[in-house]
Amino acid sequence: MHELQQERTDQELFDEYGKLSTAAVSDALDALRLPGSAAGLGAVVDCRRLIGRAFTVRYVPAALEPGSVGDYIDEVPAGAVVVIDNAARTDCTVWGGILTEVASRRALAGTVINGVCRDVATSRELDYPLFTRGRFMRTGKDRVEVPETGGPVSLGDVRVLPGDLLIGDDDGVVVVPRSREAEVLEVAQRLQAAEDRIVDAVRGGASLEEARRANGYHQLQRAGYLTN
Repeated sequence: MHELQQERTDQELFDEYGKLSTAAVSDALDALRLPGSAAGLGAVVDCRRLIGRAFTVRYVPAALEPGSVGDYIDEVPAGAVVVIDNAARTDCTVWGGILTEVASRRALAGTVINGVCRDVATSRELDYPLFTRGRFMRTGKDRVEVPETGGPVSLGDVRVLPGDLLIGDDDGVVVVPRSREAEVLEVAQRLQAAEDRIVDAVRGGASLEEARRANGYHQLQRAGYLTN
């Protein structure tokens, strides 16, 4: 399968992934035995779809003389997704209204946080994609700080590297490793096409059992499906 891949521009890739749900991409990751479905993360408000490459930020508990908590935002390129690892803490926020305002003005694709956010109304007002483990109003200032950007981070059981592809919708967030994104896309498209055929068959009068059997439904996320 690797030999069949062709180079795509980011926009071409985003356009193709934009036709797929996170569920389809998650199924493809499963079929390829790749982690990537970020458990416990969801959209804070109804917002536009999230898709873009990761700009990674790692937080740690603050030192006695705390350091920066948000100045990194000036380094994030337009179109990137800010991926913040705050070790799944829910007792203090690492993203609020000021960062949402700046991110929106800089045309960032959205923010994904292994932790919580606040000032949710600003995200709603600006239609800014924000995926987190929840919301909490208490500031992270003097509680956490940023020792590193541009390194590997964690979204729970999913590792994210700078430049990895993130996709978010009503079902949550998936992470596609940059080195495998063309392969994942091909498999997700095949899986989605099979599910579409099942729906079409049922609409045409077939029973669900018949439609699933004809399209190998129970093998779709299994590794053997990829060799068929």
